[in-house]
Amino acid sequence: MSRLDLGRIRAAVGSIDPVFLQSPQFEAPALSDAVGCALTLKVETMNPVRSFKGRGTETVLARLTADGDPGSVVCASAGNLGQALAYSAGRRRIPATVFAAETANPLKIERMRAFGAELHLEGDDIELPRRLAQAHAERTGAHLVEDSLDIGTCEGAATVALELLDGPAPFDVVLVALGGGALASGVGHVVRELSPATEVVTVQPAGAPAMTLSWRQRSVVNTETIETIADGVAGRFPIPEVLADLLDVVDDAVLVSEDGITNGMRALYELAGLVVEPSAALGVAAILEEPDRFRGRQVATIICGSNVDPSDFRSWVAPA
Repeated sequence: MSRLDLGRIRAAVGSIDPVFLQSPQFEAPALSDAVGCALTLKVETMNPVRSFKGRGTETVLARLTADGDPGSVVCASAGNLGQALAYSAGRRRIPATVFAAETANPLKIERMRAFGAELHLEGDDIELPRRLAQAHAERTGAHLVEDSLDIGTCEGAATVALELLDGPAPFDVVLVALGGGALASGVGHVVRELSPATEVVTVQPAGAPAMTLSWRQRSVVNTETIETIADGVAGRFPIPEVLADLLDVVDDAVLVSEDGITNGMRALYELAGLVVEPSAALGVAAILEEPDRFRGRQVATIICGSNVDPSDFRSWVAPA
């Protein structure tokens, strides 16, 4: 049985700061022509934290504060969750601590601090910060917001799909970036409930494939290294409960190359006018790498974040 509930997801809408809701959704004709399918973009970047993560942290903190004063909150983050938690905690005057890797994106580090997070940088990837955040919660009593494991992060993210499906025509396929699994499990749950004929396909970098390999084997597969520019979806140790959610709602899980990711970023910039971080281009990358699969179909993908350093963006999208 899924941990997610459609009734709770619908109720979550009322607890989320409106700045995160009703995000732009449109088909860019030039991009659709280039990729050979009718491609709808759900753009989750035009909000204070420039990603969909605010939907989840708003849901988590609304539920926490409804039960009383949580005292303080803590999370581990590559940057987007940390920004969102700091934003949601700040507007409720709740102290927020974020653990991130020393190698985290400098722009994301700057923005987490700007939103008021107490920030600790240790380790080479997200895994050590995860352990440190858990230890901090045990030591201080802070509420640990663990992305994807905390059901509020999934059900908040699921509100994206309520909006996505509120259109005149059903989609044949929805492409969702896959990292820890909050967005994919949330969107997948709503699509499965409200549009069961729509195929849910997750997309992950080949350089950070742990959750995809786990989905394919139907059991947790840990990996040793991460080699991708898509830091927002780069993890090595999938959470078993989240994998179980994904197994219920995902039809296929695909991997894309680093060239595919930068090609996707370039296409979104040149043909749709969008500056996005690598994780947000995964859906377009999947279409570019397997065009026959999607040709002529009604496809949607979620543009999940735009926290990208301008110099990195220029180097990645410069004409090949």
